[in-house]
Amino acid sequence: MIEDVLFTSLSVALLIVVLTCAVVRPFGRSEAVFAIPAAALLVAVGAVPLDHVRDEATRLGPVIGFLAAALVLAKLCDDEGLFHACGTWMARWARRRPQRLLGAVFALASLITAALSLDATVVLLTPVVFATAARMGTPAGPHAYASAHLSNTASLLLPVSNLTNLLAFTATGLTFTRFALLMLLPWLAAIAVEYAVLRRFFGADLAAPCGSDEEAEPVEVPLFPLLTVGGTLAGFAAASALDVDPAWAAAAGAAVLAVRALARRHTTPAALVRAAALPFLAFVLALGIVVRAVVDNGLGAVLGGLLPDGASLPALLGTAALAALLANLINNLPAVLALAPLAAPSGPGAVLAVLIGVNIGPNLTYAGSLATLLWRRVSHRHGYDVALKEFTLLGALTVPASLLAATVALWLSLALLGP
Repeated sequence: MIEDVLFTSLSVALLIVVLTCAVVRPFGRSEAVFAIPAAALLVAVGAVPLDHVRDEATRLGPVIGFLAAALVLAKLCDDEGLFHACGTWMARWARRRPQRLLGAVFALASLITAALSLDATVVLLTPVVFATAARMGTPAGPHAYASAHLSNTASLLLPVSNLTNLLAFTATGLTFTRFALLMLLPWLAAIAVEYAVLRRFFGADLAAPCGSDEEAEPVEVPLFPLLTVGGTLAGFAAASALDVDPAWAAAAGAAVLAVRALARRHTTPAALVRAAALPFLAFVLALGIVVRAVVDNGLGAVLGGLLPDGASLPALLGTAALAALLANLINNLPAVLALAPLAAPSGPGAVLAVLIGVNIGPNLTYAGSLATLLWRRVSHRHGYDVALKEFTLLGALTVPASLLAATVALWLSLALLGP
């Protein structure tokens, strides 16, 4: 009994330390520097058995492989000029009208998040958004916040759009295409709510005239990376139909662009390794082990008692709300690691409700997701001061409404298409 209490206390304490260090990054160190020793300590003292460690490694291995390939693919697309072309298109479409720019940011951020994952939106599109707003002479706030919110909200559509989706995908038992069909209505509903709220919230900024008369440059679309991304997305669907892990399709897409870039000497092997973000991949695995220790030592039983059963509308709403709350308390990665296995016995609808909660919920607080933390750093680098009051107020206006709209849309999708 005393041993159980000690294991529980140690597991929770180390999870808090790991998450705090991921947010603060003391001394500029990678998240992995703190997560790996924490996981090793829990294994060494017996708080998480070795067979559970092997289970986590087996479960997370394909996810980590996919994430590495997706990060390389997104970086190579950026090197090929795809994101520069996005910025040029946004500027031309906006025609020096901030409201049109907001619509363009919503369209591109939603598509890029869905196709290339939320990391591409935060790391690669957000700087383009700041540059486009500056070139037009319009306040960056509405468009920067759109990029931040959609990096979370617009990641509902595909299993590959978010690391949380990948972690829960196998628990749903769905194919790639079936997952996308069930999440299409929730994706559209959540984006629509975000657009309506942001347009009203930033009404004054969007109504102000642009301070620049500069004409946007012509759009030159880099066709090869665009076709490669399209082929990779088709490969995800084909791989799912053939019961092949989507990581292989992502690796194939990344390999095509990597071979071309290496042949043209536009990149180096060392640059490709850096793009894969190996320390962050190690952090994901270590975090999974730490969360497994917390779940094994008490959190699983507590959450199991709180999680609603079934896929009725009240149950789905309760599941999404609990997932959103947990994401803001302990970050969305640990939240999905803890909740997805518990929701799986209630069917794929319950797991998808968990994803709605952990993907939309982080728009409420800085610590809700690593993407939000990363967006904040990117914003500071571009001279934009993210005010806590404004961030929280906007989250309070968007998160509950988006959760409700997306969950009701999921319930309708399940009713129309079946689980």
